Amino acid sequence: MSEQEPPVTPGPPDGRPRTPEPSGVDLARVALRAAREQARARGDAAQQKKQARRGGGLRSGARADGRDPMALGAAINRLLNERGWEAPAAVGGVMGRWPEIVGEDVAKHCVPERYDEDERVLVVRCDSTAWATNLRLLAPTLVARLNEDLGHGRVRQIKVQGPGGPVRRYGPLRAPGSTGPGDTYG
Repeated sequence: MSEQEPPVTPGPPDGRPRTPEPSGVDLARVALRAAREQARARGDAAQQKKQARRGGGLRSGARADGRDPMALGAAINRLLNERGWEAPAAVGGVMGRWPEIVGEDVAKHCVPERYDEDERVLVVRCDSTAWATNLRLLAPTLVARLNEDLGHGRVRQIKVQGPGGPVRRYGPLRAPGSTGPGDTYG
């Protein structure tokens, strides 16, 4: 007897890889966005029906309606919500407020470089190995402080990197595959 293999679903005919279906939080965001749009459409339709009963179609007046210009802050917030960019925008704000969060002394020697949203890892580069060791000891406290600021689970880990040493590509004592003096810069 042979075991049956699960059926393989073919990708699109042009050979591109399939994009995974949204799940979990992403699925909830999509559903919430769709519900908001439907509610907004129902509200607009009711408003138009109400104005039509009063005689005349859409009229200009002192009260706000859907045709009024939107404030810049509201437009940006709407764009962030529609595109699902809340987390990257929040982490970008943290990178701008880094000295407030970690303190002036640490901020002088350690700089956030990037945030991996899929892995929820913040990469921080330090200017010396001593500061990298110090920040590794402070990492659990910083993760807790960042999650208070951003929301639970936004940052799972802080990856601390030491200083990058000079790249030594040439010279008589260079061994093949060597990256340089690792004990000094690593």
